[in-house]
Amino acid sequence: MGAVGMLGRVEETVTHLEMTSRADLRPAPPVPGVAVEPIPADSPLVRPTTVRIGEPYNWPSSRWSDDDWEWYLSREGRHCVLIRHLGEIAGLADYQSHGDGEVEITTFGLVPEYVGKGIGGYGLTLAVEQAWHLPLDVRRVWLHTSDLDHPHALPNYHRRGFRTFRTARGQR
Repeated sequence: MGAVGMLGRVEETVTHLEMTSRADLRPAPPVPGVAVEPIPADSPLVRPTTVRIGEPYNWPSSRWSDDDWEWYLSREGRHCVLIRHLGEIAGLADYQSHGDGEVEITTFGLVPEYVGKGIGGYGLTLAVEQAWHLPLDVRRVWLHTSDLDHPHALPNYHRRGFRTFRTARGQR
C-alpha cells in the first residue's frame, strides 16, 4: 500500500501488463450466472458504474468533472461491457483501441458489493475474451493496475496470463 505524500497525494506503483496472443489467456473456471453485456460507450451506465468501482481505491475518474467524462466517453475506438451476475450489474470493462492492433483495457473492476464473491477471475476472463474479439485486428491487449487497487487485482491478471512489461512509481 502506498504512503501519503505531500498535499495528500499517495505514492503508488503502477504495473503495466500485456497479452500478445489470444492463446496467452488462461481462463478462470466459469461462474454460473456471470456474463458480459456489450453496451454503447456513451451509455448512462458507464459513469456511475466506473465511479462505484473506483471510489474505494481513489481512482482519479471518481473525481472527474462532467467535461472530463464527456471527453472520455466520446473518444473514438471506445467499447464497453457490463459484467452481470444473475442479471445485476456486478462490474464493468471498457476498452480503448489505439490502432495498430492494440487494445487497452482502460477499466476493469467489480462494484463493491460483488468484490470477494469469487467472480473476479471469471469476469476478467470474459472481459479479456471480449477484447480479443473486438472488430479489429487485435494483436495486443494491455492494461495497468496500481498497488492501491484491490490486492487481488495484480495476481488475478497474472493468473489469467498477462505478463508485466513495465512498472513505474508515481503519485495519485
